Amino acid sequence: MQQQVNRSGWCFLVMGLFLFLFSACSSARKIRQQHIHQVVQTAKSFQGTPYRYGGISRTGMDCSALVYLSFRSVGLNLPRVSEDQSRMGKRVSRRKLKKGDVVFFATGRRRRKVTHAGIITEKRRGTTYFIHASTSLGVTEDNIQSGYWSKRWVRARRMF
Repeated sequence: MQQQVNRSGWCFLVMGLFLFLFSACSSARKIRQQHIHQVVQTAKSFQGTPYRYGGISRTGMDCSALVYLSFRSVGLNLPRVSEDQSRMGKRVSRRKLKKGDVVFFATGRRRRKVTHAGIITEKRRGTTYFIHASTSLGVTEDNIQSGYWSKRWVRARRMF
């Protein structure tokens, strides 16, 4: 009788622990999705902001400032420079990009030196869009698969 009580007690404990861990994973996933949504919404709120090298406000900003401010809105402090940002987080392949991932490009003369950054905003019908601060258009969204950006691709990182 005592063994049966101990066995059912252990079963109850194991099931409770399993439910706790399962719900904790679900909660963490929900919080992560909320953070990703907030990062993208913050970035989109800067659309139309003019480009200004070294700028970090609505009067003018560069690409790394857009990434920096968007992630800061959820309490994640990234470096201020795109090359340094490109060393943070987890590496992501081009095929596995998701909303909120940060993408890096080489727009200068050196083909592998990171000089530009943006944030994936959505994937729709096989097309992936990202937001960035363009020197000519200011903060805008673009198709990452365009010839211009495909040729300048360096890497992507997932921050959470």
